[in-house]
Amino acid sequence: MRDAPVAAVPGAFPRRYALPLLCAGVVLLTSCGTSAGGEGEDGGLPGVPMGVTAEAGSATTVHVMWNALDGAEAYEVYRGGTLVKKVPKSERMLDVTRLRPSTAYAFTVRARDADGRLGPRSREVRATTPAAVTDASAPTRPEGARGRAAGDRAVQLTWSAAKDDRKVVSYDVYQGDTKVHSVGGAQTATVVTGLRPGTRYSFTVRARDAADNLSPASAVVRLATAGSDDGRASAPTALRADSHLADGAYYLDLTWVPPRTDGTVTEYQIHLDGRPATSLVYGADAPRDRAEYSFYAGREAGVTHRVRIRARLADGTWGGFSEERKVTLGAGG
Repeated sequence: MRDAPVAAVPGAFPRRYALPLLCAGVVLLTSCGTSAGGEGEDGGLPGVPMGVTAEAGSATTVHVMWNALDGAEAYEVYRGGTLVKKVPKSERMLDVTRLRPSTAYAFTVRARDADGRLGPRSREVRATTPAAVTDASAPTRPEGARGRAAGDRAVQLTWSAAKDDRKVVSYDVYQGDTKVHSVGGAQTATVVTGLRPGTRYSFTVRARDAADNLSPASAVVRLATAGSDDGRASAPTALRADSHLADGAYYLDLTWVPPRTDGTVTEYQIHLDGRPATSLVYGADAPRDRAEYSFYAGREAGVTHRVRIRARLADGTWGGFSEERKVTLGAGG
């Protein structure tokens, strides 16, 4: 049974859900890999994750990243033969913490599909944590942050090296408030991939030293990816709209197929007659194959409404609208 979605306006409520309502909220998920790979050669197991990298983030952390893999529902990150953590498909990065200073580590990544089948391990990547230091001073703010679109699904960012009384070990890149990328302390440029065409993004950079001290954020770099996004690839499909009468009032009944995009869609916005009518947020077990929702529409029969729906995507932006449907309250009994 799925968690019930949350209605954001009074009078809207889910139909055919019996679990308690959850608190509304938005989770911003981002990615730092590009789509690659697919199913295994036998058409069954997930393929091998590609583009795996490991970079020390401090004396006790290593940042592991990999590219997206078609058909993966989750990824498992291993340190040697030990599972570190399983992450959802929308998160193609992991900070492995509680490591030892001055120690070499090896990491691999495996993909898991919707049926729970686990694919082969990626190639092994290695990273060595720097020596531990006693340091209470954070690095200076990275200055001169700037960027440019690198095609329709990536941006290139550059910045000036930060200063530290010891040494800058790594730079963390944030999209909004979410860390999406990390590079070594000797780098002052990177490419963030896995973005959407024709979409605006905001990035900042922070420097990190071996003692895990973080610098203030750089100036915000605002960029728009090239190309255009007509929304069709990110729009809910197969929208159906009907109505039912309950306790003297009419309710609109919607069903749709969630868009096939990065990450599980947990938030939707419903537009009625061209204006936002209600938003809903699902819990962790959001529907993936088919979703349904009902909300209050009024007490007068014969009124015709136009309805459409869109999803908030893993990168925090709204996807395209579904096809618009018309429904007349009370029509058909």
